[in-house]
Amino acid sequence: MKKPGEFRVVNQSLPREDGVAKVSGSAIYASDIVLKGMAHAKLLRSPFAHARIAAIEASEAARQPGVFAVLTGGDLGALQPYYGHSVKDHPLLAIGTVRFLGEPVAAAIAEDERSAFEALEYVHVKYEELPAVMDVDAALADGAPLIHEAIHQDGAFRGFEEHRGAKSNICTAVHVEWGDIEAGFSKAAHVLEGEYYFPMAYAYAMEPYVAIADYNEKGLTVYSSAQHPFMVRHDLAAVFDLPLNRVRLVVPFVGGGYGSKSYTKIEPLVAACSWKAGRPVKLQLSVEEAFLTTRGDDARTWIRTGADSEGRLVARHAIIHMNTGAYAENSPLVAKKTANRIIGPYRIPNVKIDCYAVYTNTVPASSFRGFGAAPASFPAECQLEELAEKLGCDSVKFRLANLAERGESIHPGLRPLDADLKGDVRRLACTLEMDKPAPKGHGRALGCSASDAGSYPISSAIVQVYADDSVSVLSGSTELGQGSHTVLAQIAAEEMGVDLSKVRLVGSDTAIAPFERSTGASRTTTVMGRAVLEACREAIAQLLGMAAEVFGAKPEQVVEESGGVSFQGKRLTWGEVLHKYFRISDCNIIGRAYLRQAGDLAMLPPFWEIGCAGVEVAVDEETGVVRMEQLATVGDVGLAINPALAEGQDLGAATMGIGIGLFESLEYDGQQLANGSLLDYRVPRFSDLPRRVDLTLAQNQDGAGPYGAKGGGEGSLNPIPACVANAFYRAVGVRIRRLPLTPERVWRALKDRDK
Repeated sequence: MKKPGEFRVVNQSLPREDGVAKVSGSAIYASDIVLKGMAHAKLLRSPFAHARIAAIEASEAARQPGVFAVLTGGDLGALQPYYGHSVKDHPLLAIGTVRFLGEPVAAAIAEDERSAFEALEYVHVKYEELPAVMDVDAALADGAPLIHEAIHQDGAFRGFEEHRGAKSNICTAVHVEWGDIEAGFSKAAHVLEGEYYFPMAYAYAMEPYVAIADYNEKGLTVYSSAQHPFMVRHDLAAVFDLPLNRVRLVVPFVGGGYGSKSYTKIEPLVAACSWKAGRPVKLQLSVEEAFLTTRGDDARTWIRTGADSEGRLVARHAIIHMNTGAYAENSPLVAKKTANRIIGPYRIPNVKIDCYAVYTNTVPASSFRGFGAAPASFPAECQLEELAEKLGCDSVKFRLANLAERGESIHPGLRPLDADLKGDVRRLACTLEMDKPAPKGHGRALGCSASDAGSYPISSAIVQVYADDSVSVLSGSTELGQGSHTVLAQIAAEEMGVDLSKVRLVGSDTAIAPFERSTGASRTTTVMGRAVLEACREAIAQLLGMAAEVFGAKPEQVVEESGGVSFQGKRLTWGEVLHKYFRISDCNIIGRAYLRQAGDLAMLPPFWEIGCAGVEVAVDEETGVVRMEQLATVGDVGLAINPALAEGQDLGAATMGIGIGLFESLEYDGQQLANGSLLDYRVPRFSDLPRRVDLTLAQNQDGAGPYGAKGGGEGSLNPIPACVANAFYRAVGVRIRRLPLTPERVWRALKDRDK
């Protein structure tokens, strides 16, 4: 039997068959859906950013060879045609008005993709173009045209306190305040203020959006690349007015998400296509269409920070305007998290933050890896660096003097900090050799962040223990490539005392798996992992009672051991206990766990996700190219149940931060998204990665998850863009407050310096 706090590392190798690794999980099987006669759908998209649909004629398209049906906004009257977990403002297809260039206005459903695509040529739409607002300034200007005339119904998972009123393009307003901001600044010996811009970015999952829907008299079954299957199920049930038990959502392995596949995307539309055509329908978007589906919020931030004569932070005031795009999606919650996270992991006694999510006629914004922390950390960490310089203080020492201690509150009403951030920063500074001068033309910088992560701790899990000592775990979490199915299986193997090869993970099927709120906010290992652990322990409690009956002993006389029990020198495995108890070989029991916001999880967040990272860059002043020389991260994960996966997540997150810092930005040319393609949107390549990478895992077992684990899949992204900008300043003495640091932007800034 394990001692309290002891963690036995199980075999982490995956079972193999014919030299190919086998990973347990959900998959699409032909028997699960009627593939015979499945149709394919293609979408007609609006050529305007803002226009009224005066007329649409699709009858000629519906008569084309091989076409089963054409769906338009006018066909949706029998359904609830608007969805949205936050605000129900998003129509399945444009109804009356299109609000961004590329919004779907019709779907052709045919026996093959070519026939569907050709049918779109026969859909005739008459548009009346309306004035468009393409940025926050235009949307907030006096007399600006309204993106939404009506006040839409709140969704079931709001994530915001204040929704917009009439005659406004403000989707959400978030206000965070404590102390006395004016009194705080009056005590400041040094005050800095400035404006910063964080770019519009695309998460760039390798797999575009794809879904198969089968609507029939029995209900609705959808196969989708969704991160949050139960939230999507909720929206589908509302659209079609179906009970939850008649809506089934199955998620196979997903080819990446990074927030872009959070919540509902194309699932209601493909389900409506199946409803219209009377057969299963598949809708698969191209990469270019995926760019027109969702993106991250770009943000313009004015921020003011003050410190006293001893270098202690005394006040921070920030006004943040986020470009939410045409529909709310998850931007209300992103705005709330941005407002929380711009405070950082520092003690600041006087705070006033106003964050606004603003509707514009651009692609809708939503969740993006880091969830508002990177747009917040960029201005916050850059200004902290500037303030340290103004004080004549070393930036590392300045941070250490102001970072909160473990157990100290950094945000009134939220859980105290559960990490040794000062230790993380000291370790990082040593790795980067921050105390040594950098070579000429080089610069080093580090940064940190703390995110109120984990979402709401609502999860459930089922563990089945079989008489042959094998174990199944039923989980509603989605495998996105982050390795969560492996980690959850490891937790079950550890608790049940069996080899990992004996554990199967069955997941992401709402008809089979128990409820899971979401797969995001770095919560799966912490929250779902804890649910799996507690389900295992409930199963063990049942097995101990059965073993006592088998042995003819009192329950307290039976001794739990790894993988089984013993009594007076006799040992039985769990499978043998079941065999003897039921007197049959093919039997099993079920252990269950239900987590909610109660007990030690009553206070939010369930854990603080730490970002602690730094870089060294080299600047070519002739070309403006900024080259990464070194990347260093400290992954504060509590306990790395699978170190290789934890390091992979840390490096992946940091690499996305490098992309935003140096390359990535969606650019509009008038109303047209100019670089929404594989060729034009610049992401980091292997040649862009640093020559030296130092990944460190801080394992203090201080998390709320199994064995002290906590999430870490996003943290290292958050400070990296600020680190890039600060390291660039240290290299050449020029501050750039607008990302990314492209060669042209850098070259122009250097020319301005020389003038």
